[in-house]
Amino acid sequence: MIKKKLKIGILFGGKSAEHEVSINSANNVIKALAKDKYQIFKIKIGKDGKFNLNSLKKMDVIFPVLHGPFGEDGSMQGLLKILNLPFVGPSVLGSALGMDKDVMKRLFREANIPIGKFETVRTGEEISFQKLSKRLGLPIFVKPANLGSSVGIHKIKNEKEFKIAIKDAFQYDSKLVFEENINGREIECSVLGNEDPIASLPGEIIPNADFYSYDSKYLDAKSICKIPAELPKETIKKIQAMAVLVFKVLNCEGMGRVDFFLKENGEILVNEINTIPGFTAISMYPKMWEASNLPPTKLLDKLISLALERFKRDQKLKTTVK
Repeated sequence: MIKKKLKIGILFGGKSAEHEVSINSANNVIKALAKDKYQIFKIKIGKDGKFNLNSLKKMDVIFPVLHGPFGEDGSMQGLLKILNLPFVGPSVLGSALGMDKDVMKRLFREANIPIGKFETVRTGEEISFQKLSKRLGLPIFVKPANLGSSVGIHKIKNEKEFKIAIKDAFQYDSKLVFEENINGREIECSVLGNEDPIASLPGEIIPNADFYSYDSKYLDAKSICKIPAELPKETIKKIQAMAVLVFKVLNCEGMGRVDFFLKENGEILVNEINTIPGFTAISMYPKMWEASNLPPTKLLDKLISLALERFKRDQKLKTTVK
């Protein structure tokens, strides 16, 4: 008897500044999927947010390869839950928490997870360069609270740069996060699982620019990625344990990539999590799993399996009191 292929819908594109990155990620996911196991359906969301909603309902499982707002922030996950469809990656809460850098950092602080100093400013609130620089030091990083792929991020060294940076960052979000500059190695670690997640070997980013910007990630592609990172065994264990803790604290499931700073004195600080990490040809999430003996095709099989397991688990929950 021939086993029926699973119909898998690859959701990509989206109403986000990370639209193009999403397309690159989706192409790589499609390339790596086992064609003998899956019927693959491309479901592109336009920059205006329009797509064929009916096409979702015909799928056995959805793989949202969406980065940024309207795809990674819990909104699409909420729609998929309403449609009663299994989907890859964290659910509504984990996605929303992982997207909002302000709320994420507050939860890290509550859980005693070490992080750098930060301040949050919303549209309409007074922003004082003097107060922020006194509290955080110089240089300062500013980021849109709900975005990824280093879009809208600036490294600020003086008041002139400050004014230019906040004007640009406010184009992408109504809430900005200001962070202290941390001198340290940029380490990343992939996480995989539902109730009992595991962590990959860590990797290291060595930026070719002042920081790991959108251009240095995707356009000039000259930044060096060392996978696995050259680290002592004890440090690797600490990073892996912290990555899993971050994943659990933020109620994540399926997948996530946790980013760290490793200071010269050995101190490890968490920067953030990415709940739909990139799957482009240069993306760290699949590369770190490959270095951990889980090649892309098997990694995708596992992610789809985790989506179906969670769906099966959640279907057993009661939705009525009688």
